[in-house]
Amino acid sequence: MLETDTENGVPVLRFSGRLDAAAAASTWQAAHRAARGRFVVDARRVEAMDSAGAALLAGLGEGAEWREPEAEAPRLVLRRFRAGLERVSPPAAPKPLPWLAQIGAPFVAQAGGLRERLRFLGETVLAGSATALRPWRLRWREVVRHLDEAGTRAFPLCVLLGVLIGVILAFQSSIPMRQFGAEIFIPQLVGISLARELGPLLASIVLAGRTASAYAAELGTMKVNEEVDAIRTMGLDPVAWLVLPRVAAAMMVMPVLALVMTVTGIVGMGIVMATLGYPPVAVANQLRQWLSLGDVTGGLAKAAVFGLVIGYIGCRSGLSAGRGPRAVGDAATMAVVGGIVSLVVLDGLFAVLFFRLGW
Repeated sequence: MLETDTENGVPVLRFSGRLDAAAAASTWQAAHRAARGRFVVDARRVEAMDSAGAALLAGLGEGAEWREPEAEAPRLVLRRFRAGLERVSPPAAPKPLPWLAQIGAPFVAQAGGLRERLRFLGETVLAGSATALRPWRLRWREVVRHLDEAGTRAFPLCVLLGVLIGVILAFQSSIPMRQFGAEIFIPQLVGISLARELGPLLASIVLAGRTASAYAAELGTMKVNEEVDAIRTMGLDPVAWLVLPRVAAAMMVMPVLALVMTVTGIVGMGIVMATLGYPPVAVANQLRQWLSLGDVTGGLAKAAVFGLVIGYIGCRSGLSAGRGPRAVGDAATMAVVGGIVSLVVLDGLFAVLFFRLGW
């Protein structure tokens, strides 16, 4: 209980009774409003006190005139609270770095991030090798669930994009080829482009936008909620428990999505060829003549590698998320951006490799 009074023109704050958390909450604002300038804190009639009451009294100001509680228990609580505050000193401000160290600090931070990426890559390789020797240890139920989420639910989007890409490529190719009377070679151009490059690349971009961000958001939320730490506490490996089923599902589903994108793109190209006056038999003959099995298998192999990389980047982004409120959003953004950049780099490396191999 708080009563305000004056003695010789000086405000007096008289506390009495129990000064626990409820009493401190009800009198906190009134006490701090009255603690202006010179004042007296009279706590002699306080009978009981907890840490909340001690925090209220200690926070009223060091310049006040104090009358401590007469009862021994609240007096000890108040003294111990003040002693604890005195032992805790604020952290010292960091010293500014020399100019040379300021230049090198970003590079040191990048080196630390690279070390963390290499560590996660090593853990994933070791866990994958151990699971390959004992495949029954893989959580196949989780693999099937992620196959459905990453693959089956992405079929409508891949079909739509495939048909539109086939139509666009056929129409755009017909404009220059019409000048030379070479419109019959449009199926060759579109078919090889879809099988070798555009089918796997567009399907992987769809997977990066849908699945990598979902992996990062899901694992980032688990990291923020300390569920990953709980898995480690139970003696389980988070990489084998969480990462491997997602990476395996992404790697298995990518060739299927790439094949769906390629087939639907050829269907869209066939629709355009029909509007140009070419029957489906002529289109099929051109594809049979120029599109080889190596083109299709090369594209599917490349798609499998793309799926492996996308799943890995999505899981790494989620497990490396921070603890703040923006951690999950930052992890999802990092997964999508990192996945697309990695896809472009890998596609360039595959182009050079296939050229060198004459494939």
